[in-house]
Amino acid sequence: MLLNLLLAASTALLLILTFPKFDFAFLAPFALAPLLVAVARTRTSALRHFLLGYTAGILYWAGACYWIHFVLAVHGEMAEWAAWLGFTLFCLIKGLHLGVFALLAGFLLARRGAALTVPALWVAIEWTHTHLAFAWLDLGNAGIGMSVLARLAPYTGVYGISFAFALAGTALALAALRRPRIELAPLVALLAIALLPALPPPQAGTESAVLVQPNVSETAVWTMPWVREMQIRLDALTFGGGASLVVWPEAPMPVYYGEDSDTTAWVNEAARRTSAYLIANSTPHDAHGAPLNSVQLVSPQGVAVGRYDKMNLVPFGEYVPWPFHALVAKVSTENGDFAAGARQVTLPVGPHRIGAFICYESVFPDFVRRFARDGAGLLVNISNDGWYGDSAARDQHLAIVRMRAAENRRWILRATNDGITATIDPAGRLFRDLPPYIQGAARTGYSWIAATTFYGRHGDWFVLLCALIAAVGLAAAALVKT
Repeated sequence: MLLNLLLAASTALLLILTFPKFDFAFLAPFALAPLLVAVARTRTSALRHFLLGYTAGILYWAGACYWIHFVLAVHGEMAEWAAWLGFTLFCLIKGLHLGVFALLAGFLLARRGAALTVPALWVAIEWTHTHLAFAWLDLGNAGIGMSVLARLAPYTGVYGISFAFALAGTALALAALRRPRIELAPLVALLAIALLPALPPPQAGTESAVLVQPNVSETAVWTMPWVREMQIRLDALTFGGGASLVVWPEAPMPVYYGEDSDTTAWVNEAARRTSAYLIANSTPHDAHGAPLNSVQLVSPQGVAVGRYDKMNLVPFGEYVPWPFHALVAKVSTENGDFAAGARQVTLPVGPHRIGAFICYESVFPDFVRRFARDGAGLLVNISNDGWYGDSAARDQHLAIVRMRAAENRRWILRATNDGITATIDPAGRLFRDLPPYIQGAARTGYSWIAATTFYGRHGDWFVLLCALIAAVGLAAAALVKT
């Protein structure tokens, strides 16, 4: 049993090393193999299969998302013991996904076809993260810098790349278990990836934009002099000079556009001064008085032309789920829980449209792809990654955003409060970026793109296919057992 636990822990370690800041992406094809070998070696107990996966899951989430403790302790203002308790509960809950994977994989590994059904099971369970409280690093994100595997993104989304890595890991496990070579036949499917169209070549955009990174403190007390000082800082960093678009980030300062006349006039004047469309983060209120986290678009004439209200809120960041209100303070300093936006909209820029998503919304592939499906020729991501401190979360978040660009073959302009501000090209490559913790503004390029990808048009069809394959495999295993 000890050897099997060490194998499970090895999978957790490989997964941690795969992602930033270690960023050893070449380990992704090997990551699942040790856990699968451990599960196959433990033939008699479904409970032990679950516990092996659960152990790996707890260790993985603790190692990859260690920064959550910092967020809870510093910005959630929790006592140290409470922050550790909250972080521990987070790991115990998120580890369940890998526990369920190992439990079900135990049935599939005992049957032929495991090289296909086990990776399909991995994808189906990975998809559930986006619908169960907290989503972050899909395994496929490790492939964003791999020019061949990234070809899958516009067809299957990130999940096709996850499948490829899981297939490689499963095949390695089967080989280590000395299974017949014919069972490794699904590996041939990986060769077909090379037949997909190559990534678009690097090129400069045809349009010009300015991305602003003001480096506003997350812990400052909101006073009128401080707010005015931050407005002056944003003004000083904002320039036009031929740019068609200026993007301000999500920032920890109040911008009550449309509700406060002085703030509205200030934002409108910034757009007029630059002679560019201006994207700003604002905090309007809904009909019930609850704050919204919004993207406001202002025309070069200083006129509001569109607004998108964030629909996917961060638990404990922008609202505190019941029944934790009496125990935990949310990270945001705005009074009251934020309300979710009612509908997903694109923003008009002359004959074009922008799809703007805010911070954590980048982790939802199907949500982001709907912007492109609905006519957005450019994607914009505004974020405040300062809540993460000096941790791997900044680089992890950037990798996630890069995958959204590759899936939709869209430029993404990403403006953050204190880094990492970046321009991402339609292949998911970094075109330009600003380092963390500096005040700055970057002039950059982008292009409007009208064509939509297969994934953009059809969404998570590949996930449904994988769920069907896994279900058939599990049903077959159950029938044989009975």
